Amino acid sequence: QVQLVESGGGLVQAGGSLRLSCAASKPTNINYHMGWFRQPPGKEREFVAAISWSVGSTYYANSVKGRFTISRDNAKNTMYLQMNNLKPEDTAVYYCAARRGTIRTTSVDYWGQGTQVTVSS
Repeated sequence: QVQLVESGGGLVQAGGSLRLSCAASKPTNINYHMGWFRQPPGKEREFVAAISWSVGSTYYANSVKGRFTISRDNAKNTMYLQMNNLKPEDTAVYYCAARRGTIRTTSVDYWGQGTQVTVSS
């Protein structure tokens, strides 16, 4: 069992930046991908970005390409999401996730507890 713990959420003005972190409780299996999802108020959870733990290849939802950057630190078992040029529509609870294989849907092996990101206009 792997526990994922997010941090770094908060309140920011439109155009601002935040960096989210997701710490895994033990070393991540090289076959895993880790990613971020978000759930805006009253909407379904949606994919944001993901990274392969072994080679670091990344993939993003079209809505965040060019603004968000996902990365990982293998030594710290930690994944990051750098969010720049934030918009009010980015307001959501952001969840960390891990899955053996690529992440595209909410069918993952592990979830974090979520962290709130609020972007004011």
